[in-house]
Amino acid sequence: MNEYKSVAAIHDISGVGRCSLSVIMPTMSVMGIQVCAVPTAVLSAHTNGFGDVVMKDMTEYIPQALEHYKRSDVSFDCVYTGFLASAMQVSICLDFFDAYPNALKIVDPVMGDSGKRYKTYTPQMCECMAQLVAVADVITPNLTEASILLGIDYPVSLLTLSEVKSMLVKLSGKGPDTVVITSVPMADGKNSNVGYDRKNNAFWRVTYEKVPKHYPGTGDLFASVLTGGLMLGDSLPIAISRATSFCEYAIKTTFGYGTNPREGVMLEKCLPVLTVRQSFTDYTSL
Repeated sequence: MNEYKSVAAIHDISGVGRCSLSVIMPTMSVMGIQVCAVPTAVLSAHTNGFGDVVMKDMTEYIPQALEHYKRSDVSFDCVYTGFLASAMQVSICLDFFDAYPNALKIVDPVMGDSGKRYKTYTPQMCECMAQLVAVADVITPNLTEASILLGIDYPVSLLTLSEVKSMLVKLSGKGPDTVVITSVPMADGKNSNVGYDRKNNAFWRVTYEKVPKHYPGTGDLFASVLTGGLMLGDSLPIAISRATSFCEYAIKTTFGYGTNPREGVMLEKCLPVLTVRQSFTDYTSL
């Protein structure tokens, strides 16, 4: 029996800019989890601020890697998916889930942000993402992605408590027992990350302070810490709180240094915080 947890992280990797696997691998490693990188695409840089990037689609590689892991009797405690480069990769991710039926299945349905779909995500791709959501244990959409999955317009006004709870329940009805929606602006003026545990019919909320800058990759960072926390035994509210707290710390640290936002957060300065055992009590029940 392994003395450590392991995760197959099926995401893209960017050479420049802290996001996706370049964030996921160090973050989860610091938390004591072995990360097996399964790249869906290799990019020269992420697509927010670096002009036209060079991208290599890894669709042919992923099933070959899976077959190798199966032949080699490699096991994973979690299969965690993110940005996908083609509709075909959805079915390949489903094959990964089938190959490891006892693994925790976490889907970060990367499709868009700030009310807009990413250019690489066609309507067909968004429809295919619903297939992964249907078999996931946990999903971590931002508000844009939650709206896409529900087939509704992106909310232009602040959300009430009842509206947020309705979205969480409807998303869980599509398959996952656990739903976490990030970056939710609520009617009381507080920015929130919210969660729903269907098995216990429990709703959770953690608030945070925003800074007047946008840093790419923070969604990947949040989902990675949340996934790591759940794998290590955190309850849902504790995992949401841990992820929110670390992201807020990393964003505020970076904002204080005044670096170019396109580089992402200054992860290298912040990772040691994850090695310290912390107590979290800043979550509330909805």
